Amino acid sequence: MLRRLVLGRNPIGTELVEAMDDDLGELYVVTDNTGWVTTLRDAGISAVEGDPTDPGRYPSAIDFVVVGDTDPELAVQIARAARDAVGTAVVFGVITPEMDSDQRAAMAANTDETMDLSAYIAKRVLDASAGSGGQTVVELLSRLRRLDGPLAVIAHDNPDPDAIASALALAYLAEYVGVHADAYYGGEISHQENRALVNLLELSITRADPTTFDPSDFGGIALVDHARAGINDFLPSETAVSFVIDHHPPRVPLSEEGRFVDVRPDIGSTSTILAEYYRRLGIEPTENLATALVYGIRTDTNDFVREVATADFEAAAFLRPYTDHDVLDQVETPSLSPDVLSVTANAIRNREVKDGVLVTGVGSLRDRDTLSQAADLLLNMEEIDTTVVYGYMDGTVYVSGRARGGTIDLGETFREAFDQIGDAGGHADMAGGQLSLGILEDIDPSSSDDLDPIVRDIVAGRFFETLQSAPTVPTYTTEQPSGFPED
Repeated sequence: MLRRLVLGRNPIGTELVEAMDDDLGELYVVTDNTGWVTTLRDAGISAVEGDPTDPGRYPSAIDFVVVGDTDPELAVQIARAARDAVGTAVVFGVITPEMDSDQRAAMAANTDETMDLSAYIAKRVLDASAGSGGQTVVELLSRLRRLDGPLAVIAHDNPDPDAIASALALAYLAEYVGVHADAYYGGEISHQENRALVNLLELSITRADPTTFDPSDFGGIALVDHARAGINDFLPSETAVSFVIDHHPPRVPLSEEGRFVDVRPDIGSTSTILAEYYRRLGIEPTENLATALVYGIRTDTNDFVREVATADFEAAAFLRPYTDHDVLDQVETPSLSPDVLSVTANAIRNREVKDGVLVTGVGSLRDRDTLSQAADLLLNMEEIDTTVVYGYMDGTVYVSGRARGGTIDLGETFREAFDQIGDAGGHADMAGGQLSLGILEDIDPSSSDDLDPIVRDIVAGRFFETLQSAPTVPTYTTEQPSGFPED
């Protein structure tokens, strides 16, 4: 177990010591600052008031020492005393803006490693002012502060964990700068894992009533995990949108004039973008929010194997210390519902397979989320690299697709196959669509005998036909999020 020692009253102060006060080992502080000793003791940290240059005040067998003080010359004296006294222990020195070149050199000579506080502050400023596509995190906060009323953060209909977590994270950022905000969704949270996420973490996201929700009641409207009002959400298509944060490839060019737009198709989740905002601004997410964001990243990247980028790993690493892993385990292991089992059984029974592509219809649905779960399960079948599952309910045909290791861009293939008769799109390996049964004239929607073969011809027929000239997977750089400097 590590024995760590902090010497002097350095400018990082209490935050540094509290960050080190974990279960990695014992922590001691020696300082001549009476007020700081009291503060540390009140926080349950072992602090001794005394001369930090006096080795007699140091505990024995120290493994790691942090040296720094608001007095530059005293900081150098402490570093020299520590270097002579602690033997093979690692000595880490804090260089402050007040130090001259000789003092900086002396700190470097008497420590194993140093941190330049000036460079650290400059990096934090650059982090906060960095952005994507000309937009910055600082600009996001500035635009939030300028709102003349509350913010409505809109997730897409039937939101998945990424949309739920992103909506809540943006609402919390608005509250952080003093703007009241609420997260909304349309449709249903019907997937058992999504319900478990909301219930176990007691997440505050509201199902909106489209007949009473009035965008004019708000100072601003924000869209997360989708980019256009009226497309897979309950808003009128003409709704003015102030903020767009998304990771899906845009279907049409998005104007940034008069609004904040951060759309990055080269990363795996919208939760990654929100987590990056928190990291760059130095804001600690609550445990429940961090847990939701981690789950959003994991689900949209299929546990970091689907369209994953460096930024996704960095976001998850940032969130990890704040995450409730016990709750995460409970969310990830819900029991399969009877509806999922029934739909999956029908999907297996009705499947058509051509060259590793499985397309299947399941008929009438009670829960549209069962399609995506069946598509995921069928992807585990031998020699299958693409699955498309479709069914219908409430006058609409829903289609869900998954791909693994193939060369086609599934999202673009869905668009080419179904956009002319409905709404479709997604990522290279995960896509969805919906088609109104109104296109089928003179068909009784309650009669599966009439509907099933016609729906099959429309969905399976158009998809297999489009595959003959299917778009290929796009190539994005994933080494660094677009528009952000190297750390």
